[in-house]
Amino acid sequence: MELYVTPDSLQARARLWLEKIAPFNQHQMQLSKEKAALLVIDMQRFFLDPASPTFTCGGLAILPTLKQLIDVFRVAGRPVIYTRHVHHPDRLDAGIMEWWWEGMCLEGSPESEIHSDITPLPREKVIPKHRYSAFYNTDLETVLRCLKIEELVISGIMTNMCCESTARDAYYRDYKVFFLADATGSISEEMHLASLLNLSFGFAFVTTADLVTEQLLK
Repeated sequence: MELYVTPDSLQARARLWLEKIAPFNQHQMQLSKEKAALLVIDMQRFFLDPASPTFTCGGLAILPTLKQLIDVFRVAGRPVIYTRHVHHPDRLDAGIMEWWWEGMCLEGSPESEIHSDITPLPREKVIPKHRYSAFYNTDLETVLRCLKIEELVISGIMTNMCCESTARDAYYRDYKVFFLADATGSISEEMHLASLLNLSFGFAFVTTADLVTEQLLK
């Protein structure tokens, strides 16, 4: 698979993506530290291993940026919430996804674990999910309500699948969504950019990890 972005080219590509969506990315927002949480979606070995049938090259490219952002949220004392896309070993919860996709990420397998560079702390919430959206049949909304979260910073993979589905569901629930152009990744630039365009038009403020960091720490 051809890499559309690498850690070294990420920032330059992100600037270009933001320029392309600028006419539609008009709902700019300022992050409120007291109301914000970082959502790290499906950064699992299953999707980040080049040998996997679901390898997401954009995920490896964003790892250093995402690691820095997670550290910033921790220093600021704000919640970092992870998701893991998993299925029962007997595929009891797979449904149409078993037919749709080659390979399944199974509960309890080494591949289902979060990448070691960004391992969750013991106190951080990790949400298992069986469908694209982190809100679908999970306790994410309950956790956010208990934490009094009103603003979600969305990162992880894939931009155009689980990240976009989660962003849309968050918008429907009246959360302010900050979607990170340089901390979400897909399998191709075309798919990544299409999601940034659509989300900026109707669902989220597309921004960067640096801008979120600046607002979080000021």
